[in-house]
Amino acid sequence: MKYTIRLLLLYITVLFSSSLHAQKMMHPGINQNAADLAEMKRKVMAGEAPWKGAFDRLKAIADTPFVVKPFAHVLRGPYGRPNIGGNELSRSAEMAYSYALVWYITSDRKYARKAMDILNAWSPVLWDFDYNDAKLLAAWTGHLLCNAAELLRYTGAGWEQKDIDGFENMLMTVYYPLLRYYFPEANGNWDGAIIHSIMAIAVFTDNRAMFDNAVDHFLHGPVNGSIFKYIYPNGQCQESPRDQGHVQLGLGEFAGAAQVAYTQGVDLFSIGNNRIGAGFEYTAGFLLGKEQQCYCIISEREKNLRDDYEYVYRHYKAMGVELPFVKRAADSVRTKAARSILTSVRLFKSKIIEKPKLLRQYSLQSVAGAGIAYRNADTGDAVVVSPGQSVQGALDKAAVSGGKVLIKAGIHILPATLLIPSGVSIYGEGAASVLFLDPASGMRDAMVNKEEGMHDIAIRNIVVEGANATNPGTDPNSNRSFKGRYNRGGIVFRSSTDGGMHNITLENITVRNCTFNGVLISGADSVHISGCDLNENGGNVIPGAALQHNLLLTHCKKITVSNSRLVTSPYGSGVALEHCKQASLDHCEVARNGYYGVLVSESEDIRIHNNLIEGNDRSGILVSFLYKGSKKVLVDHNLIHYNGGFGLESYAAHDSRYEDNMYEGNRNMPLQEKISQEKSVLMH
Repeated sequence: MKYTIRLLLLYITVLFSSSLHAQKMMHPGINQNAADLAEMKRKVMAGEAPWKGAFDRLKAIADTPFVVKPFAHVLRGPYGRPNIGGNELSRSAEMAYSYALVWYITSDRKYARKAMDILNAWSPVLWDFDYNDAKLLAAWTGHLLCNAAELLRYTGAGWEQKDIDGFENMLMTVYYPLLRYYFPEANGNWDGAIIHSIMAIAVFTDNRAMFDNAVDHFLHGPVNGSIFKYIYPNGQCQESPRDQGHVQLGLGEFAGAAQVAYTQGVDLFSIGNNRIGAGFEYTAGFLLGKEQQCYCIISEREKNLRDDYEYVYRHYKAMGVELPFVKRAADSVRTKAARSILTSVRLFKSKIIEKPKLLRQYSLQSVAGAGIAYRNADTGDAVVVSPGQSVQGALDKAAVSGGKVLIKAGIHILPATLLIPSGVSIYGEGAASVLFLDPASGMRDAMVNKEEGMHDIAIRNIVVEGANATNPGTDPNSNRSFKGRYNRGGIVFRSSTDGGMHNITLENITVRNCTFNGVLISGADSVHISGCDLNENGGNVIPGAALQHNLLLTHCKKITVSNSRLVTSPYGSGVALEHCKQASLDHCEVARNGYYGVLVSESEDIRIHNNLIEGNDRSGILVSFLYKGSKKVLVDHNLIHYNGGFGLESYAAHDSRYEDNMYEGNRNMPLQEKISQEKSVLMH
């Protein structure tokens, strides 16, 4: 067994070192350490730009009148309705941190007193948070309050111990109980902010276990909860179709958490091939006019640049990583920014940890799914179907001559499940050609095989929409398939015998939002799937979780799956192969799925080669044992990282090889592989 394991030092020294668990946190140690703060002060006192200008703007804010008004019960509903005490707490947190920074730079105790007055006013009064945005408001304010408190406590401000104890009591009895379970079911900016504040609370309270838990959630959180769930390999973000304000908020909170971690010696910026930088660069590029490829309709809403770029730009620059759009974004807001400029000062000369080498760049060979029109097809003699015309009628007509069907751009509402006859090729005009089974039909699957022995069919460049509506809305989290009270399947082809169907080609299609399988093919010989985008399929409908997936192939042979995205199944795996032979999975992105990335059961002669397998909630690859087990499984040259279990888990797979895979940051450390010859049936 030959494999490559690349372990981040953060895991060795933070998550698995009992000696480090016994250590206290570095103080001051949230956004900046003592050396960073001293360098910041030196730059301001020397009149260096842009720090002197930023300080002048911050001091002007600190010199404006402010009266603290604490509340026992802080209530904030969606869109600020109701909002009782929410604005007052937010403003108090902002001002406390600003006062503390001005105190540190000027040594003028009146600013320290103002900061202490705010913390001392809220600590004995605040009892709880309520309504929709309770966790979010606590997450937004927690790290600001902690930064202020950390500065006061460790810079000789004269904060009395009884008041420090009172503030810590508020953190541990009001803030932390609300935040400790995270909230990955919401859009990802929520958990980004929660992680940020939990890290800050952990530093202030010297709680290493709490800090480690936040780091683990940053890397492995489920649903929308981790950095790999929020930022995709191409830099697109989970909220990119929502609006750019929320995207920048989420990026800023994850980067803020990484800033706290870096102060404590844990590098979360370089993981995943500088994933945080990729997200910022993608978003900044879009906001500055670059056309970005997106596996969604990228939102044009709220395109104003936020003040979230300065630290990210300076951190990556110091690490030798150039982000030109991030630099332009930081440059454009710098003249109006204040605190963000000052807190971006970092001394990198003596690195706390060794910077890992960059991971190899991963990208699909081309855009997956029905992103562009299929220009290479000869559709001159095709039966053309416009929206409102019968797709089934066109298929039946084309089947007589073994012909072609061209699905014109538009939404084609199907009154019943499409019955696919043999010998037809179906073409769409890209993402604009959408097949949508009418929910009023009472049927589940968008298309099935017309006859048991269906053969020689091809489907290219079309979208199969499995949601209950074709309009996804602006919130990408509101219509996720695991939330839908519906049972919908995508492409379901079944035969009763091995090889009963043959020659099935799916190329550059998108199947999404099905609570049943996105694509299920059972009993077929020669199945070719290329350039497809199967996402958000496999919900928690009957027969239940872990049984429906983005792609499920059973009793099939001679299978190729290549250059495809198999991602974000809420309760399933990216791809599942059951009782299959002669299958190849090559150059695919298999990511963010609720169970396994790749699941292989009772199969033979399987190769999993050169794929990106990341951010799946359980092991990246599972070769499971049920009765006889699988054999001749070759897993090689894959990048398998930051999955919630092992990188690779295999039981009683005979004559199998696992070699030259690159593992990093999978949760079951220090082991990245579990290769067992025991006939162990996994039970959940």
